[in-house]
Amino acid sequence: MSSPLMTRVLASFADSFDAAPTTVVHAPGRVNLIGEHTDYNDGFVLPCAIDYHTLVAAQPRDDMTVRVVASDYGDQLDEFRLDAPILPVQGRADQAWINYVRGTVKALLDDGWPLRGAELAVAGNVPQGAGLSSSAALEVAIAQAFKSLQDLDLSQTRIAQLAQIAENRFVGCNCGIMDQLISARSTAGHALLIDCRSLDVSPVHLDTDIAVLIVHSRVKRGLVDSEYNTRREQCEAAAAHYGVAALRDLDEARLVAGRGDLDELAWRRARHVVTENRRTLDAAQALAAGDMVRMGALMAESHVSMRDDFEITVPPIDQLVEILQGVIGPAGGARMTGGGFGGCVVALLPENLVGAAREAIAAQYRAPSGEAASVYVCHPSAGAGPVALHGHA
Repeated sequence: MSSPLMTRVLASFADSFDAAPTTVVHAPGRVNLIGEHTDYNDGFVLPCAIDYHTLVAAQPRDDMTVRVVASDYGDQLDEFRLDAPILPVQGRADQAWINYVRGTVKALLDDGWPLRGAELAVAGNVPQGAGLSSSAALEVAIAQAFKSLQDLDLSQTRIAQLAQIAENRFVGCNCGIMDQLISARSTAGHALLIDCRSLDVSPVHLDTDIAVLIVHSRVKRGLVDSEYNTRREQCEAAAAHYGVAALRDLDEARLVAGRGDLDELAWRRARHVVTENRRTLDAAQALAAGDMVRMGALMAESHVSMRDDFEITVPPIDQLVEILQGVIGPAGGARMTGGGFGGCVVALLPENLVGAAREAIAAQYRAPSGEAASVYVCHPSAGAGPVALHGHA
């Protein structure tokens, strides 16, 4: 756990509430190794949590008021009551965090959990607007804080589901379950193969000599305002054409055989999802076996499919993938990760190639704005839970 982050959240709590918290919890961000836009199609994804987190310091109140301070936004304070309607705020962009908090609390209440008031301070170091699920980390951390404060008999899977409900219904982004589930349930040292229909999870060991390299293109993306919801609608239309509940239920042979009069665009969207599901299952096997040549090939195929069939990459992202593939060769792979239209590239590569990858990116890449890319070397992290206060108080 990042000590500067802990110091910051404790300072915010003390400055805002003139007290020390009774509990601190964390929830990690995530990077998806393969399996993009398959989650809301009831398919398979293979993310890993990263060692960038949201922390929530908390103490209970003896009334129905919730007070939340955001360290990352100049200690902005939001206050609302549990016994009154919880409504979204319409305000400045730097107030968007409020709706993720309020939406999660409302989802907990709507699910029947008898919440009491609380004072919360929030701080995070998950890069925002980069496709690394800073929003899911915030939602999961808020639910985890109430679970810990009140000793709720609330499963980690249910936390993820309620966090997803908050984002879908309160914030207005129709994301799938992947981001919240990996944040809530991940295992240190492992990726997590998730069946997004059953919510079954299988840890997949990642060799310790393989680095998870995340490169932020500095092309910012925002899912609520992007074409993410449009892609989801196109997938649902394709599933309806084939008469299946979700594209998860198609294989490639049936995809081709039943095309009929399905328009070209919807068919290509469906082809990406169907082939990506197969690639994700193959990738879990390759990763578990330490077969990085196979894993790299599958990541390359995934990127091409996102670029050509799903059309969610942009030229700076394609350039970053090409630079990384040139450095890594057959020893690993690189692909766009996240919702698309900017954000990040993820690479799996031997630790001894990290320096060369950094150098190549610094020498060959600039965002359209002229900015250099940001590079993060990550390690698969544990999922949400309490953090020991010993040594920090």
